[in-house]
Amino acid sequence: MQSSGADGNLLRGTLDFLLLASLEHGPLYGLRIIQDVQQKTGGHFNFKEGTLYPALHRLEKRGLIHAETRPSDAGGPPRKYYHLTPTGLSELQRQRDAQRAHASALRPYLEFA
Repeated sequence: MQSSGADGNLLRGTLDFLLLASLEHGPLYGLRIIQDVQQKTGGHFNFKEGTLYPALHRLEKRGLIHAETRPSDAGGPPRKYYHLTPTGLSELQRQRDAQRAHASALRPYLEFA
């Protein structure tokens, strides 16, 4: 995963959280997931399909998301849509709590005197 505003080492553990969170409000296909994350983070998180699909497959293998093929709304080939499973929703909440705790713990070090 690449980022325009942060070191790649800081972002490595964030990808699963971003993917789960992007699916929280309904199923999306690959390109829409990338666009959702870029839009909601102001372009801070920017990753390619070569990063996305292995991560989606890993999440699916863990039972956190489920994929289904649907006809394209643009008349093209069918698209694979991903959605959260109940286990994925629980994992998203766990990760969201961990992200909030992490951000809270860093806050004193991010403030300038």
